[in-house]
Amino acid sequence: MKSLSRAFLSILLAAFAITPVFAADGPVKLQSLRGNTSIAETPDNDMSKPTKDSKPIPRDFTQQPPLIPHTVRDYQITINFNKCMDCHSWERYREFNATKVSQTHFKDRDGNELDNVSSRRYFCTQCHVPQADAKPLVDNTFKAAAGMRR
Repeated sequence: MKSLSRAFLSILLAAFAITPVFAADGPVKLQSLRGNTSIAETPDNDMSKPTKDSKPIPRDFTQQPPLIPHTVRDYQITINFNKCMDCHSWERYREFNATKVSQTHFKDRDGNELDNVSSRRYFCTQCHVPQADAKPLVDNTFKAAAGMRR
């Protein structure tokens, strides 16, 4: 009897989970930031226009990973090769006038110093993102942290 009650309750909960949500005037519809324009009809947007190579971009909050001030399209980052290291390695950063990889990237999860970039920090674009000359998709009232104001 107990298992029959659990089965009935499970079926009832599943029915509620798949039932569409209704507002006073009918089902709630999700809306894309594109509005009613389909993906196929969407023109090339600003996100496809990366910024030109520039100076390092100021950070907006403490512990923010530095932003990438150039395009990284077609950059290869695999388990065997990291294109970013061509310019940002400690051996070559001066040659390219690039920011060198932070010393924190050479520590493992236990804080031990490594000879090479830690596997936890090797895939740069996990944290570092390139910028695009784009209009914000939605209104934004973000203000930089007090200690980071320009």
